[in-house]
Amino acid sequence: MNIFITGGTTGIGLELAIQYLDLGSIVGICGRDTTKLSAEIKEKYPGLYCYQVDVRSRDNLSKAINEFIEHTGSLDIVYANAGISLGKKTDLPNFDLARDIFEINTIGVLNTFEVALDKMIKQKSGHLVAVASVAGFIGLPGAFAYSASKAAVLKVCESFSLTLPKYGIHTTAIAPGFIDTPLTQKNNHPMPFIMDASTAATKIINAVQAKKTLYLFPFSMKILIIILDKMPRFLYRWILYRRN
Repeated sequence: MNIFITGGTTGIGLELAIQYLDLGSIVGICGRDTTKLSAEIKEKYPGLYCYQVDVRSRDNLSKAINEFIEHTGSLDIVYANAGISLGKKTDLPNFDLARDIFEINTIGVLNTFEVALDKMIKQKSGHLVAVASVAGFIGLPGAFAYSASKAAVLKVCESFSLTLPKYGIHTTAIAPGFIDTPLTQKNNHPMPFIMDASTAATKIINAVQAKKTLYLFPFSMKILIIILDKMPRFLYRWILYRRN
């Protein structure tokens, strides 16, 4: 399979790339800073295609994905994985940071899917995958931009899953809980049920292979989020306000 992963130089994206490479797939990755990719990985996987791209730039992203397709001949799966978070939660909103979060987490997904869809529709096959978050199901205190950006991604994927199958294209939204990556290591709050990135990548690959429309994990976090999402909002606000 030929797979392209945004945000693939660190964290979940890198683990996905490594596991797909070990399975014999051809993988292209992109990131804002390719120097994060270690010399050991470059040496072990000389066939790994790596591009320095900011997903906010539709033109540069298009150039990278098209170049990857020129080398491989097709695009089977694209992962819109690039994302940033707030890091330290704050009571007062940081609107400049919020704009960056939306541009990378949401517009970056749209840019990725737009380029990939152009190719997948022509080849009448393909799989769009977006890495969202369980945070997209609820409005987390102190993290409005992150929750909202991931909620938008979940709805994009849900909509696509209803309209694209007729073109031979599947869509999967991945909603992980806390995964131990450089991104979450900046958090200044508790992270229940945290999972290592390698295990998370294996679970994601299995879910994509099974063509799941939505995959929430780990199981304990899934149950917690479903309860919080489905409870009356006045009760949710009362519980979170008291804890905050």
